[in-house]
Amino acid sequence: MTIITLALSKGRIFDETLPLLQAAGIEVLEDPEKSRKLILPTNKPEVRVVLVRATDVPTYVEYGGADLGVTGLDTLIEHGGQGLYQPLDLRIAQCRMSVAVRADFDYAAQVRSGSRLRVATKYTTIARDFFATKGVHVDLIKLYGSMELAPLTGLADAIVDLVSTGSTLKANQLVEVERIMDISARLVVNQAALKLKQVPLRAIIDAFAGAVKKD
Repeated sequence: MTIITLALSKGRIFDETLPLLQAAGIEVLEDPEKSRKLILPTNKPEVRVVLVRATDVPTYVEYGGADLGVTGLDTLIEHGGQGLYQPLDLRIAQCRMSVAVRADFDYAAQVRSGSRLRVATKYTTIARDFFATKGVHVDLIKLYGSMELAPLTGLADAIVDLVSTGSTLKANQLVEVERIMDISARLVVNQAALKLKQVPLRAIIDAFAGAVKKD
């Protein structure tokens, strides 16, 4: 029996992928929030779900630890996308990548005057490319969490981070000053697996595509 392994991360992407799996006739049999297992069975014995950190999904798929996975465009860009077939924008887990600053920081004036900005972010590739395109000189400070603290403590002038509703920024007296790009989750497939397991993988890809089109 050919086993198909799907890499997912817990949380929003997992929850929003479930309806797409159902469209492919696949149901995950255990709740990842209640189970301690990292490999979850489905109603199809040949399909299993592995739970990994969101940032690790492209790596698992690239190196064959999983045949396919669902990951945010932000994670994909930071990873580089090497060795991955990217057939679908799933249009789930939608948000945006933005620049935010303290409400009392005149970002536009600093950019106009050619000032060098200190920018805190987890997304250094996206931030570097964005500011380079604008011709803005920046020093990037890599952080992994609590990004909003950076401008409040004087660590950075600005942050580059994912924004969904904007409520976290508002609660911390930060304002969104530039929208870099829209972000959504993508389906990624291991290129070797697509050749070796073409029929079962193509069936899942086509079911996902059909479900996305209906939305």
